[in-house]
Amino acid sequence: MNETDQKLLLFDFDGVLVDSLEFYERVFRQCLEAIGRPIISSRADFLALCQDNFYGELARRGIDLSAFLAELSQIHSSIDMSLIRPLPAMTPVLSALAERHRLMLISSNSEEVIHELLRRMNVSGCFEAVLGADFLLNKTEKIVHAQKTSGFAKGDIYYVGDTAGDIREARRAGIRSVAVTWGWHDRDALEAVSPDFLIDTPQALFSLLMRETLGSES
Repeated sequence: MNETDQKLLLFDFDGVLVDSLEFYERVFRQCLEAIGRPIISSRADFLALCQDNFYGELARRGIDLSAFLAELSQIHSSIDMSLIRPLPAMTPVLSALAERHRLMLISSNSEEVIHELLRRMNVSGCFEAVLGADFLLNKTEKIVHAQKTSGFAKGDIYYVGDTAGDIREARRAGIRSVAVTWGWHDRDALEAVSPDFLIDTPQALFSLLMRETLGSES
């Protein structure tokens, strides 16, 4: 395959590669309670924070991000990785896509947590870069950074996410968005923000990305 045929495939982490909704709902609720801002009383409250950039939404609601992140860092230092469950069906998808294209991971999670779980999934080698919350808090800025450093045209980049916020941030960066329904936001919430593609299974995701990239060569 020619390098000119390659695409840049950007993946979110939580909800797309691992099942972590229950875990992080509890962790973020604990963090907010610890800093005296208990704004999460239900799962709907938590998911509402993911309608756009998560950290931006916290700031908009008057949360001290420095205090929140400090509390989150303490929790991450003693995190039980077994409480976050990798999605095995994504492992062959990532491995096959990495043989053809360039992959990066863009997430709001800690890079330390991400790297450990990627090792558990045996897919660390699939990603040439991991841009987590340690790098920048804004996913749009991370997508723009990935685009500039990789040299890909915006039309050759896809972002795979599972929340309305992911789709909005990809759109602001000017790239194509792929929403998957097995993550944090359900199909209705994702349809409401009009992603470029809406996918229900890992195999369908693989088929879509291969069809899209093969189609661009014809």
